[in-house]
Amino acid sequence: MQGMSERQYASHVGLSRGAIQKAKTAERLVLYPDGSINAVASDSRRAETTDPSKTRKPPEPKLKPVPEAAVTAVGDTLREQGLAVPAVGGGTTYLQAKTANEVLRAQERRIRLQKLKGELIERARALSLVFRLAREVRDAWVNWPARSSALMAAELGVEPAAMQKVLEKHVRAHLDELAEVRPDFR
Repeated sequence: MQGMSERQYASHVGLSRGAIQKAKTAERLVLYPDGSINAVASDSRRAETTDPSKTRKPPEPKLKPVPEAAVTAVGDTLREQGLAVPAVGGGTTYLQAKTANEVLRAQERRIRLQKLKGELIERARALSLVFRLAREVRDAWVNWPARSSALMAAELGVEPAAMQKVLEKHVRAHLDELAEVRPDFR
C-alpha cells in the first residue's frame, strides 16, 4: 500500500470517513493504482475544488473581554491581602484571579456569618434605628424646658413662664444647629 486508507486520510484532514468517501466518489481525491489515497495531491485538489463558504472552520476560542473594573477589583482584593498586584494594563494571571476570587468568597462567608451572629445589620435597618434614636433625643430635649423650668425658676427666684421661654429658645437654637449636620452614610 503506497498511500493512506480512507480512515487515515479522514483523521489527517479532520473529516469523517463518510465525507472522505463522498470526496472519493466525486473524484476530488487523488488515488494511487492500488486505491489508497495520495495525501499531498489530494490536499491540494481538495483546496482547489472546495468552496470556502461551505467549509467548516475550527471555532475560534470565545474570549470574553474582562471589564477594567473587574481587573481593578481583583487588584484591590489582592492588595488588601498583601499579595502581588498585576501591573496596570498588564492583565491578571489566572492564579491571581483565582486567588482574588477565593479571598472574595472568604470575605462573603465572613460577612454572612457576622449577619447570622447578629454582629452585622443591614444598612437600611441601621439608618432607621439611628433616625428613631435621633427623633427620641430631639423630643426629649424639646420637652425638657417645660419639665425643668419651674424648678430652675424657683432656685433662681424668677418667673417660671419667662424661664421656660428662655430655655425653649436656647434649646430650639441648639437643635436647629444639630439639624444642619448631615452625616455621610456611604
